[in-house]
Amino acid sequence: MSDIRQLPVTLDRVTTSRGELVLRETNGHYEVISNGVFLMDTSDGRSERLLVDAAVHRCTTPAPRLLVGGLGVGFSLVRAVEYTHLAAIDVVEIEAAVIGWHTSHLRHLTSRAMADPRVRIVEADILAWMADTGDQYDAICLDTDNGPNWLVFEANAELYGHRGLDLVVRRLRPGGVLAIWSASRDDSFEQRLRGRFGDLVTLETPTDTGAPDVVYVVRAATAARGDQPESLA
Repeated sequence: MSDIRQLPVTLDRVTTSRGELVLRETNGHYEVISNGVFLMDTSDGRSERLLVDAAVHRCTTPAPRLLVGGLGVGFSLVRAVEYTHLAAIDVVEIEAAVIGWHTSHLRHLTSRAMADPRVRIVEADILAWMADTGDQYDAICLDTDNGPNWLVFEANAELYGHRGLDLVVRRLRPGGVLAIWSASRDDSFEQRLRGRFGDLVTLETPTDTGAPDVVYVVRAATAARGDQPESLA
């Protein structure tokens, strides 16, 4: 008998200051639609887990502090709590509805991770929050919107521009690692990263729908070496 694909079931629909946000479920998978545009789902998660792996594996401190920009459907958070040596895991999410879904519809996916004592969930715009906070981190993972070149919200372009990268550097400890998720490669953004950080590692995850997902990895300069970042090898 052939598989029968169910029609999507809308679990929640909210109107926010940034427009409509919808959570749907189909055959046990959940997807988030923002203003009619697909944003994310729970069907895979490999590249989101790679985002965290790439940053944490390159940390040189014994008990790193990690910042994740974007809660989404929780893949990055769940992966982060698997690293028992992390001292703190802060997750900044702009949408209160998304945070709420993790206490209701998505609870079975992330409740254990959300309850981890190292985890702090912050409801805020990641750009504004980085500008205001004094906290610093050994690793920062940005999974905001769909990356630098396929934005649902044009306001997020600033995060991937010079001001956003400057704010990230202020939040990174010397030698800290920045990993950025993107729905596809972006030549101009890659040039911006190389110009700001030097060495750039590009990791790709194949997808069934077209261009591979991409994780960019760079390292902040160390105090001892001035403007020259350490190698990412």
